Parts: sequence; structure tokens; C-alpha cells
Amino acid sequence: MARNKKTSESLFSFMNLLIALLLKNGQLRTMQHYKATLNSYMRFRDGKDISIKEIDAQEMQSYEAYLKNVVKVCSNTSSFYLRILRATYNKAVEKGFTQQQNPFKNVYTGIAKTKKRAIPTESLSSIKQLSSTQKLTPQQELARDTFLMCFYLRGISFIDLAHLRKSDLKDGYISYTRSKTGQRLSIRWEKEMQKIVDKYQAQTTSYPYLFPFLADSDTNSKNGTIQDKRQDELRLYHNAESRITYHLKKLGAKMGIQGKLTLYVARHSWATAARDNNISISVISEALGHDSEVTTQIYLRSIQSSEVDEANARIMASL
Repeated sequence: MARNKKTSESLFSFMNLLIALLLKNGQLRTMQHYKATLNSYMRFRDGKDISIKEIDAQEMQSYEAYLKNVVKVCSNTSSFYLRILRATYNKAVEKGFTQQQNPFKNVYTGIAKTKKRAIPTESLSSIKQLSSTQKLTPQQELARDTFLMCFYLRGISFIDLAHLRKSDLKDGYISYTRSKTGQRLSIRWEKEMQKIVDKYQAQTTSYPYLFPFLADSDTNSKNGTIQDKRQDELRLYHNAESRITYHLKKLGAKMGIQGKLTLYVARHSWATAARDNNISISVISEALGHDSEVTTQIYLRSIQSSEVDEANARIMASL
């Protein structure tokens, strides 16, 4: 990272440089986090830039108050933005752009426990049994199938689901690296998963992806740079996620499911369904109930892959 006067003085410029580096390195999820944080902080400052050296405890307390009292976000969302800013600030300190003043010492940067968003098995069964004969639009059907696939794949995130490639499916297992943690996961491929993939096969025939969310990125960016391709994938991913979220919300309301139906609900619901099926804590690791993901990973490392696969098959069979 080249040092220059503008970057060393401007927080906005420094964050934009970090965002560009993350995009170049293919760290799309992290790049999105930095971009969302920068946009939020820019709104707080009405677009007026600030020198990195001017960032102090009072500035961060004012931003925290803005998030809670004006934007009215929850404490975890406020903490999320502040943690990204803290990481940015610490990188600036490492580069010698400013001296460490600990400006985040008086703001909340922890993670508060939240209520689990799981839905009961009966609701999951109802979602599974919905069909196009029940007047589902193609968009609603895709949203339903995406939710089920996230559930079947043990709570896979949408960004990881969207980037699954046909080459990731080998010898009866789908393997991928979690974008959030870098953890490598391998899941036995079940017939219910194949049914969903087969449904969209015609839309992905000419593309490497299992699902159609990013299918057009190869065509749109085939003559562009790697960065152009990543930008295009990011656009397609955001558009697909927005559509899925919108139609899931409508679908959940139509079915009378309490609370908002989201893809994150699928992750919570898998853990809850596993527990309700008397699968041992050591197998499911109660991933969503741990205070940190490190604990979850410690549990998962001690479990034989076959046990996890059998657990997943049992959960799917219970629907």
C-alpha cells in the first residue's frame, strides 16, 4: 500500500483504498462490510471527510450515539460498524498515518446475544411442500428452493451457496470454503439437494455454477479484467440476494410464519432441528449458540465426517 499525503490524511480515501484492495484480493464479503461502514459513516458526517489523526474518543462516541438515536440500529449493528472502523484505524496506525489514541475505548464493540430465529419443523415441512400448483411465481419458487438448499447444506450462507461450482461436487460430496472464516467444509450430497439443482440445470448449462445467481457474470465480463469480473459478480450477488430476501418475506407472510423469513433463519433452524432430533451436542456443536465461532470450530474438528452426514440426512428426513 503506497503512502501518500491524501491517503495518510483522509479516512475516506484510506477506507476506499482498503476496499479496492479487498476487491482485488477477491475478499468480497469483507469488502462489502467495509463499504457499508464507510457509507454509514459518511452519512453521519454529511459527506465531510475527516483526517485519520482527528479520530478520537469523542468522535466515535458521537457516531455511536448517531447510530442508536438517529438511525436506531440495534447494538450489534452499531458494534459491527464500530469494529470495522476500529480495524481501519488500527491499519492506519500500523502504516504510521497516526499514533494510537485508543478512540474506541468508550464505545461498545462487543457482540450481544440475540434471540434465535428458528422456525418449527412443521413450518419447514410446509415450505418444502409448497409447489408451483399453489400459485407460486418462478421468483417465489426460487426463493423457496434457495431457503431449502441453505437448510439442507447445514446453514450455508448465501454468498457461499451462490459461488458453489459444479466442480465442487465430487464423489457424492459438496466441498467449499466458508467465505467468512476460511473453514473448509464437506457435506454428503443427498437426493433432495440434487432435485433442486436439477430444476435449474437448464439455466446453468453453459456456466460453472450449480445455481443461476451468478450465471451471467462469465458472459458480461469475459473480455474484462479479473477485477471487472468480481465487480460484476458482486452486482449479480447483491441483486439476487435482494430478490430472494424480498420473495422470502412475502412467502413467509403468505404462509403465516411468525417473524421475518430470511436465509439466516435456515441456519438457525438447522441447529434447532438437529437438537430436536436428539442429535448430540458434539455433532451439531450448537453452532449458533456459542459465544464465538472458535468454540464451534473446536467442536467440529472432533466430529467424524460420517456422523455429521448421518445427522444431516436424519434432519432432512424429518421434514
